[in-house]
Amino acid sequence: MRATAAAGAAVGLLPWMAACDRRPRLNVYMWSDYMAPETVPDFERETGIRVTVDTYESNAEMLARLFAGAQGYDIILPTSYLLPSLVEAGLLLQIPDGALANLGNIAPMFQVPSANPHPDFAVPYEWGTSGIAWRRDKVAIPPDSWGVFFDTAYAGSMTMMDDAREVLGAMLRYRGHSVNSTDPAELGQAKADALAARANLLAYISAPVRGQIVAGDVWVAQMWNGDAAQAAAESPEIAYTVPREGSSIWMDTMAIPSNAPNVVEALRFLDYMLRPEVAARNAAVTGYGTANAPGTLLLSDPVPYPSAEELTRLEFYRDLGEETQRYYQIWTEVKAG
Repeated sequence: MRATAAAGAAVGLLPWMAACDRRPRLNVYMWSDYMAPETVPDFERETGIRVTVDTYESNAEMLARLFAGAQGYDIILPTSYLLPSLVEAGLLLQIPDGALANLGNIAPMFQVPSANPHPDFAVPYEWGTSGIAWRRDKVAIPPDSWGVFFDTAYAGSMTMMDDAREVLGAMLRYRGHSVNSTDPAELGQAKADALAARANLLAYISAPVRGQIVAGDVWVAQMWNGDAAQAAAESPEIAYTVPREGSSIWMDTMAIPSNAPNVVEALRFLDYMLRPEVAARNAAVTGYGTANAPGTLLLSDPVPYPSAEELTRLEFYRDLGEETQRYYQIWTEVKAG
């Protein structure tokens, strides 16, 4: 009798459950720890749109899923240098003119082609630099060069990112070359340097290294500035710098996949994310710079936009077309040792 009653109750709930399922939805695929905790709940309360967030830890992970034909995502957050290949492959939806009322909040420096090569397909989100984080209680002399990863004194206590462009870019800058080099000799030297550094590394790891450097298991790490800022908030012994040889500056964007099932909801979310107060709240939590100019003014301690002098040492990554495959081949060989 109880089983029959339970079954009847379940059947009676079906229309209600179906009604819930008909609520507008939004599926976001993004980097981990990349929004303020209240951003999605506030959007859901305001709009009635139910949001699901899946996360990834590298551009390669996101690209692999997209090129494998992933279905169901409405928003993705690719780094801007990936946009040309994504657009060429037909994987992004062109944003309709006038669809985003808050688009004018983006600072001019993040609207130029080097920062955002496809502004009609992607909206600037946050930006940052790649550099060196270290523990002041473990490393006596502050490292100011990519050469620290060749120092055997810290062998087994250092990490570099699990990212072909970042690791090879660091090795290229170490020798005075561009992070976008396609010169075979320069890339050959970058490979040799990466292999030499590999012998001293505990691991290749990107965002998750934050917990390890806070715990003291890692002393020196190639990190993004925002991750380093989050780590420093937990442990004041952690410091960060852009090496004297220079490094990369990058910008992550928000885009809509061409097969997105919920385009109207995606556009609404993009415009919401472009509000100054939302952009400021996100940047305050992530530790990265926001491309939202009025949002920057709302922050008590914003990441300042790079000066002209700093930009001489920083490069935006570019899409390298067919040459990208060479980077990934070298990267495969480096990780294999």
